[in-house]
Amino acid sequence: MAAPLRIQSDWAQALRKDEGEAWLSCHPPGKPTLYGSLTCQGIGLDGIPEVTASEGFIVNEINKKSIHISCPEENASSKFLAPYTTFSRIHSKSITCLDISSGGGLGVSSSADGSMKIWQASNGELRRVLEGHVFDVNCCRFFPSGLVVLSGGMDAQLKIWSAEDASCVVTFKGHKGGILDTAIVDRGRNVVSGSRDGTARLWDCGRSACLGVIADCGSSINGMAVGAADNSINLGSPEQMPSVPLCWLRCLQLLHFSLWLLVIGWDTRWKHLSAGREESEVFRFELSDCSYYSWNHIKRVPVQVIHRSGAPVLSLLSFRDGFIASQGDGSCFIVQQDLDYLIELTGADCDPVYKVATWEKQIYTCCRDGLVRRYQLSDL
Repeated sequence: MAAPLRIQSDWAQALRKDEGEAWLSCHPPGKPTLYGSLTCQGIGLDGIPEVTASEGFIVNEINKKSIHISCPEENASSKFLAPYTTFSRIHSKSITCLDISSGGGLGVSSSADGSMKIWQASNGELRRVLEGHVFDVNCCRFFPSGLVVLSGGMDAQLKIWSAEDASCVVTFKGHKGGILDTAIVDRGRNVVSGSRDGTARLWDCGRSACLGVIADCGSSINGMAVGAADNSINLGSPEQMPSVPLCWLRCLQLLHFSLWLLVIGWDTRWKHLSAGREESEVFRFELSDCSYYSWNHIKRVPVQVIHRSGAPVLSLLSFRDGFIASQGDGSCFIVQQDLDYLIELTGADCDPVYKVATWEKQIYTCCRDGLVRRYQLSDL
């Protein structure tokens, strides 16, 4: 992949002033970093600044919220998108998770201040405060209906809430450690949770009961995703297991529900899963925590590895024909197959971007700086 380009986080504000400047840089692997600057030469009648770049960089295109920069020497090109709006009054501290309802009208987020709130997605106006967890709320998401919220906290409890009146309708107990991530099966009859206790559990929402432990990994489960099984894909079994993986990706086939569950966590050794007839481990991959992988699930090797920095990958979201990713150094970007450049979501400076959510052409991020940022892809 081409060398990453970086730009000053508040470039859009800096370049709206006459002779305003913003720094930029290019980071080719194994080579010295190339530094440069952008300078505003004035504001046009259409309100768009006229910007020039220093030697080694080219301004390909600019509008009010985006700028396309390239570095020909390193064959690097990125389009930087500034936030359309920023919500600063939802939480007082670092925002650790967020989600947007299926209709795009509501957002839900959790914070290091111990709160979980529902807000208007268009303007950040507070609608509901969801109170009931003890200690931090690690994860929250809407059910497909957009009227119900699922959350997991450091109190090892999984809770279901009404978005209409903020009442907690169900509390699941069974984990021995904080819940780090959740997944919703289909329309929400069942949910899955992953915990610091190393287990993934399957729950029946209607019966308010745990159907079983579907994975016992021995170390924290940091992330998970559920999708419909495709009988045309036969994953088979790997020829050789990694001996001492840095990180593992485990895929379970839940035969009863015809679904695939992907579980991500940290481990130092291979463990074979034997959890009964309704689930079976299919494969495991060795990973690094600072790279993005596209997998050939037949040959068990990555098709593509994207490594941009040494910062940990915090969020990864499928988007159109590519994905959106965020990292611990404040970077957040979009990769799409039909584009020969990256789209960089700016504004977070060096604070980790913990989570990304989308609705149609809008992208929302939450960050350690306590801000929710909303980006409009139409601004590109």
